[in-house]
Amino acid sequence: MLIGLFADSHDHLDNIRLAVARFRERSCDLVVFAGDLVSSIAVPPLRGLPCPAVGCFGDNEGNRPGVAAGFSLMGVIGEGPRGIRVEGRRLLVTHMLRQIGNDDFPYDAIIYAHTHKARVHRDELGRLLVNPGELGGWVTGRATVGYYDTETGAASLEVLVDRNGIREPPEVISNSLG
Repeated sequence: MLIGLFADSHDHLDNIRLAVARFRERSCDLVVFAGDLVSSIAVPPLRGLPCPAVGCFGDNEGNRPGVAAGFSLMGVIGEGPRGIRVEGRRLLVTHMLRQIGNDDFPYDAIIYAHTHKARVHRDELGRLLVNPGELGGWVTGRATVGYYDTETGAASLEVLVDRNGIREPPEVISNSLG
């Protein structure tokens, strides 16, 4: 099963539409969101997702009830961290890593955001950590998404738009740590 990952879209509707199209092209079976859509205006483009979505709020969601109501058409969103089990894999979704504190549960992957820096790495316990970066591109100038493969346990990151506005083809910026 391929899971699409995104976060920190900060109401960038065009990039949200690009991500939805890319998740459709890649035949994602689930999309995981790690916070900061920001407002309910960012929800309608997500209705084009080819699959259900699960997410957590970030620290910039201004209208949580509105975001939750709109998001409910595709899946579920709530306070993080949120544990989910998919195809036998245990995933934790949070906006900020500090929200998980000293949790040493053996998750297969921890999906997080907040820093706007796309990164795949392991923590001191050997758990896979994936930050899909920022979909909005406001801070880094790059709109990025990520993927997690439940079969292999590997994650990868992809640039959808760079500083120059280049949109095609997507550039893989990090291959997996499986």
